[in-house]
Amino acid sequence: MAEHGHAGIGQPSRKAPELNETWPTRLFVVDVEGNGHAPPDLIEIAAVPVSGGQPGAAHQWLIRPPRPIQERVARIHGIHDADVAEAPTWGRVAGQVRELLDGAWIVAHSATVEYSALTRHLPGWQPAGVLDTLRLARATLPDAPGHGLDALIDHCAIDTRAIPGRRHRAAYDAIATALLLHHLARHYPTWTDMAAIAVPTGLPGAPQPTPTEDDGFGPFGVA
Repeated sequence: MAEHGHAGIGQPSRKAPELNETWPTRLFVVDVEGNGHAPPDLIEIAAVPVSGGQPGAAHQWLIRPPRPIQERVARIHGIHDADVAEAPTWGRVAGQVRELLDGAWIVAHSATVEYSALTRHLPGWQPAGVLDTLRLARATLPDAPGHGLDALIDHCAIDTRAIPGRRHRAAYDAIATALLLHHLARHYPTWTDMAAIAVPTGLPGAPQPTPTEDDGFGPFGVA
């Protein structure tokens, strides 16, 4: 398989232009798959650009890890050692991934997983911000029967039939998450409103507190 591929789908039929103007100009929905070790080595990564609220074609890489893929995770994502035997190692694709994501916001479902994996594999890299669709869904749809990706796709009636590939592969999951983001975003007037509740604590992109009027304290916190 080529080091760097693309996969895409048709555009969603509904659009919220009033939201799109507030969104980051560089925004990728990302998903990673690992080999099951602790910590895991990356074996697949996908990054789906989002422009005007709409997902584009996925950038995707298969990666040959330094350790074998454990069978318990291979049963989930369907990637076995033979599938990555001729794939490039992480060292050969890391520069491409860094260049693509440099200075961008990233979005993922349970985003601390992707953020932790990417920052561990790309020393010194930091995204402009990290938005978690799991946090966003819990705040937006508190009465949904579940907040896993499958449960939300069903609950929101998101049509995934045009997504190439299969569930638990990186490109499929990233595109599905992009469609979920588009659906949830209709509940918020701006990107900042979403970020205020969906950026995990301590991760880049959290809105800064708005300065308040004089509260009686000086510039060094002394009244």
